[in-house]
Amino acid sequence: MDVKIEESWKQRLTPEFEKPYFADLVQFVKDEYACQTIYPKGSLIFNAFAKTPFDEVKVVILGQDPYHEPQQAHGLCFSVNDGIMLPPSLQNIYKELQDDLGILPPASGNLERWAQQGVLLLNATLTVRAHQAGSHQNRGWEQFTDAAIHALAAEKERLVFILWGSYAQRKGAFIDESKHLIIKSAHPSPLSVYRGFFGSKPFSRANEYLVRQAKAPVQW
Repeated sequence: MDVKIEESWKQRLTPEFEKPYFADLVQFVKDEYACQTIYPKGSLIFNAFAKTPFDEVKVVILGQDPYHEPQQAHGLCFSVNDGIMLPPSLQNIYKELQDDLGILPPASGNLERWAQQGVLLLNATLTVRAHQAGSHQNRGWEQFTDAAIHALAAEKERLVFILWGSYAQRKGAFIDESKHLIIKSAHPSPLSVYRGFFGSKPFSRANEYLVRQAKAPVQW
């Protein structure tokens, strides 16, 4: 695995590349790509960082795993490539977007348009085996993505962190609520969407906060 990461992120995360856990992670991922079908393709592992440089981040959405079926994953959490059927969680995100802001659900599930406006779409784990959810968890990715979130939370102020579900909320538990807006709700998956995701209005709440901070709202 060649670690090619956007320059502003590289400046913050280079210390991670030099730690023993990361060397072990790189070897594990290389071995997996050599003998298994792994998503996303190697060039897109760090796509979230490439699409949203550190200095441009204003909203962070945390996911857990990349999608593990063919053609879905492209390195942005909850997002799928153009032309791919919308996964259930993304369908629910679009339903809430329509209810919240009146935006009709787009035909495409590609969320690059969000990423390019400063929405970091970061999974906790950046790779996965085909058809095996969670297969690359607890190998080191979580420590690496924790470091990215710590850098944002410490260096920047007045960010919006959108934490859907208990996993994301645990991962973001250290974020200083006096410096940033934290929006928490149930996860948009069909298993939990009626436990507080629908009606949570994360998109309007995020934009209202950004406007109060003299930042441009996201065109969701």
